[in-house]
Amino acid sequence: MKANVSNNLSVIIMEIKGIVVSGQGKGAYFMSRSFYKDQFEKKLNFTPFPGTLNIKISESEIRKIQQIKKDKMKKIEGEGNFGDVLLIKAVLNNYIRGAVVFPKKTTHGENIIEFITSIKVKESHGIEDGHKVKLNLD
Repeated sequence: MKANVSNNLSVIIMEIKGIVVSGQGKGAYFMSRSFYKDQFEKKLNFTPFPGTLNIKISESEIRKIQQIKKDKMKKIEGEGNFGDVLLIKAVLNNYIRGAVVFPKKTTHGENIIEFITSIKVKESHGIEDGHKVKLNLD
């Protein structure tokens, strides 16, 4: 499936490199909540796959992310005990459109970022744990 392939010319504000790692399986639970899913659809113009691609990044990449101005991010409102999520649009490996999400409540350290898109990236594009990837944030 080649859904969500980027063919637009967005302005890249930053490039982040990292390595794909296994997650805890919690992303699917949160991404399937209707109040999150509905807001993601409105802000990103796609229905997110119920799960996230976890990417481990270095200290220098963490510093880059910390420099992103909050006004460049969109906000997803949490509900009840579910916290808010900030996001910024991104393209994985130059062709898979999606977003990097920053949940206010997370068990991940700063060295793990989460990418969402409309497809299951690992299966559809042969990406596995340990693979190096690049994200262009826009």
